[in-house]
Amino acid sequence: MKRFASLLLTTTLLAAPAWAFDVEKDELTLGFIKLTDMAPLAIAKEKHFFEDEGLYVTLEAQSNWKVLLDRVISGELDGAHMLAGQPIAATIGYGTQGDVITPFSMDLNGNGITVSNEIWEMMKPYVEMDAEGKPVHPISAAALKPVIEKFRAEGKPFNMGMVFPVSTHNYELRYWLAAGGINPGLYSPEDVSGQIGAEALLSVTPPPQMPATLEAGTIYGYSVGEPWNQAAVFKGIGVPVVTDYEIWKNNPEKVFGITAKFNEENPETVKALTRALIRAAEWLDAGGNANRAEAVEILSRPEYVGADAEVIANSMTGTFEYEKGDKRDVPDFNVFFRYNATFPYYSDAVWYLTQMRRWGQIAEAKPDAWYDETAKKVYRPDIYQAAAQSLIDDGIIAADQFDFDDDGYREPTPAADIIDGVAYDGKAPNAYLDSLTIGLKGAELVEGGEIVSN
Repeated sequence: MKRFASLLLTTTLLAAPAWAFDVEKDELTLGFIKLTDMAPLAIAKEKHFFEDEGLYVTLEAQSNWKVLLDRVISGELDGAHMLAGQPIAATIGYGTQGDVITPFSMDLNGNGITVSNEIWEMMKPYVEMDAEGKPVHPISAAALKPVIEKFRAEGKPFNMGMVFPVSTHNYELRYWLAAGGINPGLYSPEDVSGQIGAEALLSVTPPPQMPATLEAGTIYGYSVGEPWNQAAVFKGIGVPVVTDYEIWKNNPEKVFGITAKFNEENPETVKALTRALIRAAEWLDAGGNANRAEAVEILSRPEYVGADAEVIANSMTGTFEYEKGDKRDVPDFNVFFRYNATFPYYSDAVWYLTQMRRWGQIAEAKPDAWYDETAKKVYRPDIYQAAAQSLIDDGIIAADQFDFDDDGYREPTPAADIIDGVAYDGKAPNAYLDSLTIGLKGAELVEGGEIVSN
């Protein structure tokens, strides 16, 4: 018997709530990593949006992204805050295999790239400054290129950290480096280090460990979500040089992931979960971020992100601090609902697939139709639309707050919104790949550490 149903049967004084969906499973355990973009989960719990849907949810922090994915696939977790690349990679069999889907995109933007103080001082001579002597943003990785060349001339590897091989952070760091003329390396079926031909050597570091690893000198820079860029500023050990908003304006970030099996067995539960998360995301962006101060207090609690509220607020409330004291207004650094942030667009999934192909995680060329078919196996706007329509029908969120796109694809991203000046159209993935200067294109393969034409 369901937890809430049994409770209601104990009294004749309470009327049964009018839940939108008749959930099959009401006690759920959901996973997350300690990052500010897990906020929709925390808010859905703390503002009782889960309970409003007849769901009793336990949130559990996970030690790293691999453990989180493994526990979702095994059924130990019913769902989780995930890297957008994880459901996609699992579905195509790159790394951990599993049929994982997403009905909900958790946010846009939210990441940054930080370098150590030493590296920043070496970059500065190559960075354009304004009349007040402050850096002009966005800062191109071209300013880092002579630094890396100096390290290579001295026989020293230039090490950088990212959070997971199929993370947005890996692809954003690679995108920024490549746009500045720096080769971040390739993957092959025989060598999954991602360092084939690399000028900058990228490796995995868990998000909360990034600042300490930078301070120890093991890495010279990293790509991560908040609050771990701002933590480097507060500790006085590093400088965030670029945000992902500057790399690709309003880029997709995390997703909420579940197994296809869980959805098949609990379709109404999944819709109820999605409905609660949509409400949480809308609350986070309501009134021009009016609720962000309360969200910061919630996220700072040890059971959630567990970082100082002041550090979290530095980015969560619409500002971002680059070099110490250089705090700027960045109202869209974290976006949870506006710009249709929660809609699981197929074009977002296709972008991740193009980056997997660009860097060799997808070893062989695929036709455009394959990208479309694969995206539709993972991203489920049909579930999202059912949840959103119920919120419209109940008068909770207005219809004009949603974009029920006919084909599930965003409008192409214009060249002006991407740091390398290359437009992105999710319906033409191979043409997009061919337009990028560094990375695999066409029928190219990586064999014996070299790019060869097939």
